[in-house]
Amino acid sequence: MELWFTERHTPNVKFSIRVDRQLYSGFSEFQRIDVFDSKEFGRFLTLDGYMMLTEKDEFIYHEMITHTPMAVHPNPKNILVIGAGDGGVVRELTRYPAVERIDLVEIDELVVEVSKQYLPTTACRFDDPRLNIFYEDGVKFIRKCENEYDIIIVDSTDPFGPGEGLFTKEFYGSCFKALKDDGIMVNQHESPFYAEDASAMQRSHKRIVESFPISKVYQAHIPTYPSGHWLFGFASKKYHPTNDYNGTKWSMLGLKTKYYNPRLHIGAFALPNYVEELLRDVE
Repeated sequence: MELWFTERHTPNVKFSIRVDRQLYSGFSEFQRIDVFDSKEFGRFLTLDGYMMLTEKDEFIYHEMITHTPMAVHPNPKNILVIGAGDGGVVRELTRYPAVERIDLVEIDELVVEVSKQYLPTTACRFDDPRLNIFYEDGVKFIRKCENEYDIIIVDSTDPFGPGEGLFTKEFYGSCFKALKDDGIMVNQHESPFYAEDASAMQRSHKRIVESFPISKVYQAHIPTYPSGHWLFGFASKKYHPTNDYNGTKWSMLGLKTKYYNPRLHIGAFALPNYVEELLRDVE
């Protein structure tokens, strides 16, 4: 008998991975959490039946959502991460010696504990002394912050369930207020390919454009996410993601990456025409 994990991407499209075994299944007060093991993608984490990460391709997502803003900001010391209970963003941030403080706000403590136990290559830097973990709602947490962070990384789930509040105009306005005068916010921006995902992406982009003077979108190829074509939002008070980018300076840090590099950074902001049209429709 074969065991398969299947996620519905649209009413007419499903994505499946053959599973060797299920390592964990449980419920928190917010969601169902499952961890599976597979030959093709290694271990992978799902929340309420939606793919969050796999061992094989998580480096793409975590490198692109982390190194892109870190390479643009000239001196990022205080970082806020909202979501990201799997530890991937934290892992990438802790590679920067100049970072002084990382505040992680995760609503679901069980996601962190499960990730530590079953996804050790991703959740491997929760012991870093610069990290402070707050188990609370990111929307409520950020309302209390003002002029405090150099970079905010919003690593949210999809715009429903526990992650729904992280896609509102009020939330993006709170992020703007919580950033310093030259602060940067990045967020996972959904996919532009399927109609339902594209609509969610447009709603998010419209609200960010209304909140930040600089608002750009960049892309990556992530095989296990719907369509494989994934977007990230880059919103800034001061710095343009390519005009104010110094790839040589970032390269001098000597960070070894598997996906991100300075040439890719520039290229990731060059979007297909159909995506540009979707964004222009709401700008």
